[in-house]
Amino acid sequence: MTKPEIESFGQTPEGEAVQRVTISGGGLTAKVITWGAVIQDLRLEGHQPPLVLGFDTLEDYLKYSPFFGATPGRCANRIAAGRFTIDGRDYQLELNERGVTHLHGGSDGLARQVWTIADLKADSVTLKTVDPDGRAGYPGNVSVTATYSLLPGGVLSVVYESTTDAPTPVNVCQHSYFNLDGAADALGHDMMLAADHYLPVDDLLIPTGEIRPVAGTAFDFRVMAPMKRFEAGRQVAYDHNFCFSGERMAKRSVGLVRSQQSGVVLELRTTEPGVQVYTGAKLTVPVPGLDGRRYGAFAGFCLETQVWPDAINQSGFPEAVLRPGETMRQETDYVFSKS
Repeated sequence: MTKPEIESFGQTPEGEAVQRVTISGGGLTAKVITWGAVIQDLRLEGHQPPLVLGFDTLEDYLKYSPFFGATPGRCANRIAAGRFTIDGRDYQLELNERGVTHLHGGSDGLARQVWTIADLKADSVTLKTVDPDGRAGYPGNVSVTATYSLLPGGVLSVVYESTTDAPTPVNVCQHSYFNLDGAADALGHDMMLAADHYLPVDDLLIPTGEIRPVAGTAFDFRVMAPMKRFEAGRQVAYDHNFCFSGERMAKRSVGLVRSQQSGVVLELRTTEPGVQVYTGAKLTVPVPGLDGRRYGAFAGFCLETQVWPDAINQSGFPEAVLRPGETMRQETDYVFSKS
């Protein structure tokens, strides 16, 4: 087994050094940077193009990244009006999305922090960070570790563990944008999801509270279907949560994506009760990415396994609060193969 590589990847405007590690195993090679716990590059043996969208320089991540490969938190996804109540106490978070909603932990959340390398092996890396009390308005100090492992059979294993010293919402996720064939867009992919329901959203992309059956809608992916689908004559731009369960469960297979062009397949296994599927309709990146590629609309898709968005404010949604003495463990496997 080859030794892991570690190298400089620049420094932040505040002077913090950012490192990049390269790990290999299971037919995969991954490059991970300590800024945002970002999966910067991911390759499958026998398949030339990168499997993820990313940049070659830290400067481009700082200026242009729409969470490419990052670990957003402490609470990924959206919280309506940035408000919530825990144990009778009201909290107001930073409104970092159009001044009206709270998104991905705020403008200075985990996805924009420099993490520390806690452990490094040839086929795995563990990064750690602390999200301090008061950042973006959140209560309590939250410690988070992210472990990326490349396991036999083309498995990218992602494990997050979080603890807190005060009750607080916690919900981190892996925010890689995938493209399984290297085409200009990822619309030539088919997808299957083991979800009988999805969450309709309002104009601010906040769930309405309804848990709607997928049957008879463009959100029905219970059998393999093209990711490019139409409803009322318009292409559907997915940025919605698909519901697997009402609580965190033992890790199980919940989805499959296949490139019609390359034959590369991505299987999704997770403990999480939902997945936010984002097909990248709003992507507009002004600089080249990996291998000189240009990223426009639909260049990649996200499978963000997590607690349902705005769960802290929605009755009937999975539990979103982490309390002292508990450890939140979130596990997801992205399993790659090529036919």
